[in-house]
Amino acid sequence: MIAGGKSAGTAAGLAAAVLFGLSAPVAKALLPSSGPFMLAGLLYLGAGVGLSALGPLLPAGAEARLRREDRATLVGMIVAGGVVGPLLLLAGLARLSGSSASLLLNLEAPLTIALAVLVFGEPISRRELAGSAAVLAGALVLGGAAGGGSMPAVGALAVSGACLAWAVDNNLGQRLSLRDPVAVARVKSLVAGSFNVALALLIGERFPAPVALAGILATGLAGYGVSIVLHLLAMRHLGAARQAAYFATAPFVGAVAAVPILGEGLSGAVAAAGALMLAGVAILVRARHGHLHSHEAVEHDHAHRHDVHHQGHPHEPEAGVHSHPHRHAPLTHDHPHQPDAHHRHRHGA
Repeated sequence: MIAGGKSAGTAAGLAAAVLFGLSAPVAKALLPSSGPFMLAGLLYLGAGVGLSALGPLLPAGAEARLRREDRATLVGMIVAGGVVGPLLLLAGLARLSGSSASLLLNLEAPLTIALAVLVFGEPISRRELAGSAAVLAGALVLGGAAGGGSMPAVGALAVSGACLAWAVDNNLGQRLSLRDPVAVARVKSLVAGSFNVALALLIGERFPAPVALAGILATGLAGYGVSIVLHLLAMRHLGAARQAAYFATAPFVGAVAAVPILGEGLSGAVAAAGALMLAGVAILVRARHGHLHSHEAVEHDHAHRHDVHHQGHPHEPEAGVHSHPHRHAPLTHDHPHQPDAHHRHRHGA
């Protein structure tokens, strides 16, 4: 993986949204071949198994390994994002219309931003908040495009709870964004996938036919595995709040992809949603944040190059991006920055 800045984070964030958005209509087309729990489990397993196979092909030593102290955070991500979220979503979908569920699913992004800013102290400027609001407005237009529908309280609470679980998962993922994103995604996917497949078999769902199984596993590798890796990289460079806004464009990608994959049409609401999201992304990309700030002394381990924040620590000659424990001396300076690992200081908007 790379150590980069805002441009690298933006590219990773949008790519994660594209891959996840493309996986939605493909997964919908494959749903009749298996039950919902089996599909969810196999998508995760496809991600975990695929990332395990790709692991030996990645450069060694470029990323920081998971450590024992990361276990609690990783377990929290698995439970919240891989178990509780899908279970609550399926419970809610059984009680809601498709349009109501689509509308409620847009709560994930604002809940992620709220937790990042209010609980985890991640700063976000007014300009960036406006860009995020434009993206979320587009998501709301897209979610309500199918029209209204009844919204029983139990179903609405279940889907809202799923969004809260994923918001917790996103912010916990930010805590592990300095670790090897392939390792984090691999562990999360294998554990969550195994749980959901076991649950599917317990309630009587069966494995799909070989051709459908291969399609589900491949979709899981791209739409879940690679997407999660890129999602973690984006949070490393941008923080959870900004990446939540970028990732909120995934439903629009899915709606566009549904035209050739599922034979669905594009409505004026979809076009309006796309225009709002494009405007919001443009605001986020153009936003700049810089001021005089101080870095306290800290020792940590993550992928880095020898830039302004990584000078003076001795080791063997390195080529490009590398990872090892290193210490930062106190530093005060002024430059444009994002709330990455070296800029999570609190301040006003």
